[in-house]
Amino acid sequence: MTHIVTRNSPQRAVWQLEQQGLHPLLARLYAARGVKDKTELDYELKSLIPPSALTHATDAAQLLADAIEAEAKMLIIGDYDCDGATATAVGVRALKMLGADVDFLLPDRFKLGYGLSPEIVDLAAQQSPDLIITVDNGIASIEGVDRAREHGIATLITDHHLPGETLPEADCIVNPNQPGCDFPSKCIAGVGVMFYVMLALRAELRERGFFAERPEPNFASLLDLVALGTVADVVKLDRNNRILVSQGLKRMRAGQLQPGLAALFKAASRDPKKATAMDLGFILGPRLNAAGRLADMRLGVECLLTEDPSRALSIAQQLDALNRERREIESGMQEQALILLESIDANDAAPGIALFDPSWHEGVVGILASRIKDKLHRPVFAFAPGEGGIIKGSGRSIPGLHLRDALDLVAKRSPGLLIRFGGHAMAAGATVNAENFDKFREMFAQVAAELLAPADLTRTLETDGNLEGAYFSLETVRLLENEIWGQGFPPPLFLDEFEVEQQRVLKEKHLKLRLRKGGTRIDAIQFNFSTQPGHTTRIAYRLAINEYMGVETTQLMVEHLE
Repeated sequence: MTHIVTRNSPQRAVWQLEQQGLHPLLARLYAARGVKDKTELDYELKSLIPPSALTHATDAAQLLADAIEAEAKMLIIGDYDCDGATATAVGVRALKMLGADVDFLLPDRFKLGYGLSPEIVDLAAQQSPDLIITVDNGIASIEGVDRAREHGIATLITDHHLPGETLPEADCIVNPNQPGCDFPSKCIAGVGVMFYVMLALRAELRERGFFAERPEPNFASLLDLVALGTVADVVKLDRNNRILVSQGLKRMRAGQLQPGLAALFKAASRDPKKATAMDLGFILGPRLNAAGRLADMRLGVECLLTEDPSRALSIAQQLDALNRERREIESGMQEQALILLESIDANDAAPGIALFDPSWHEGVVGILASRIKDKLHRPVFAFAPGEGGIIKGSGRSIPGLHLRDALDLVAKRSPGLLIRFGGHAMAAGATVNAENFDKFREMFAQVAAELLAPADLTRTLETDGNLEGAYFSLETVRLLENEIWGQGFPPPLFLDEFEVEQQRVLKEKHLKLRLRKGGTRIDAIQFNFSTQPGHTTRIAYRLAINEYMGVETTQLMVEHLE
C-alpha cells in the first residue's frame, strides 16, 4: 500500500520568497523543501564552504605540495563506480595541471574487489609510486595501508564513506565523516572531497610562491566532472552539493565540458546545452557505471581524461553499448528475482530481504536490489557468485534502516559471517561464503525487523499537491528543469484528479493516457505500469517534455496511479 502525503509549504516562507522575486510556483516548491530565503538558492562558487573547513585538507595539501616539489611519483587508486571514476579524473587532471607525476589504478571488481586491498597495493607497488592517493575509498583499508607501509609507500586517504571503529594508519586522511571532523557538508561525494583537496593544494602552492613563474590553473574547469559524480552517487543534495552541481551544469550548458562528457551526451543523443541533473543521474551516470559493472572502469576514466574528441566518442559509444548490455542482463535477472518473489505479498514480506542466484552477474546485483526494493518497499540484498566459494552482495535500503549499521549489527552478532562489508545508509555491500547465505538472510531479516518500525514498511509518497491547469506548459517544464533537484532535495511531484478520456497499452508494459482536468487536456505515460485506471483517477506525476517528429509537447510522467 502507498500512503500519499502533501508537503507543507509554510505560507510565510512562500510569501517571503515571492517578495524576493522568485516565481510563485518555485516559491511554493522551495518553501516545502525548507528554503526560507532566496540567498539559500545562491549557487555561486563564492558561497561554497571553504576547503580549510574540511579537516586535514590543509595537511593533505602540504603532503601533496611536498611531493610535487620533490618530483615524487603519485598513484591515484579509485573506485569502479561513477563517483570513483570522476574523482580519479579530477585528481589526475588537477595534479597534471600542477605539473605532478601522476597515474591511476583501478581495482578489477571481479578479481580484486573494492578499496585499497593488500592485493591492489602489491599491484601498485610494481609501478614504484612514492605516494598512493585513494579517492572514494580507503577509510576501511587498514590492511591495505599497512601493506603500503611495508612497501615503503606513503598513503593519503580521501573518502566519504562511514569509517569503522578503527581508522587506517595513513599519512593523512581526509573524510568529512571521520571522528573529529566538523565539516558541515557530511554528504559530499568522493569526487567532491577530491575536488576540495585539490583546491586546498592550489592554495598551499600559492602560499609557497609556486605560481610566480607559471600560470595558476582554473579548477572550475573540473566542475562538470564534480557535478556528474555527485549526482550519480545519489548523495543528499544539501546546499553545498547543489552549488557544485549547479556550477557543473552551468559549464555544460555553456559548452565548457570535458571531451568525454560531450561524447557521452552525443552517444546518448542528448544536448549538453539543455543538461539537467536528471541527465547526469539517469543518462550519463549509468553509461559510465556500465564500464565498472561489466568490463573495466579504466575505460570510463580514459573517456573522462582524453583530450581527443574522436577517441572520446569511440569510448562513449563502447560505454553506450555496455549500458544496453547491462540493461538486458538486468532485465533477465529481474524476471528471475520476481519469480523468486511471486509467492511473497509485499505486506507479508520479511522486513529485510536477501536473494541469491548462481546465474546472476556480480556487476548488476546493486541495480537489481534497487528495483526489488522499489517494488516491495523493503531493504534488499542481492548476491551473485564470486571466486573461491564466496558470494558478493549489494544492498539498497529504505528510510528508517541505516544499511551499514544493520550490517555492523549482523557482524557483531555472528562473528565471522561477513567476510567484509561497508557502505552508506542507503546502499552497502557485503561478502559472505556461499554456504552461509541462508544464515545471512535469516540474520538480516532479524536485524531489519528490530530496526524498522511498522510505519517504515508502508511506502510514503510525498507530493507537492495540486498544479493549476495553466502550469501544464512547456514554459513550466523548462522553469523546473533549470533548477537543481536530486536526493534529499526531490524534484517536484504533483497530485491531481483527472478524467480519463483515452488509454492504451504500449509494448505490453507502458500505459499511455489522455487526461482532462477542467478545461485542460494533456497526455500522460506510465512506464512498467501495474494498474489501469477507471473513468476518473488520482495521479502523482512529474512534468516532462515529449518530443516527437521535432514537435515538443508537455507530458505527465506518472509515478503513481489509483
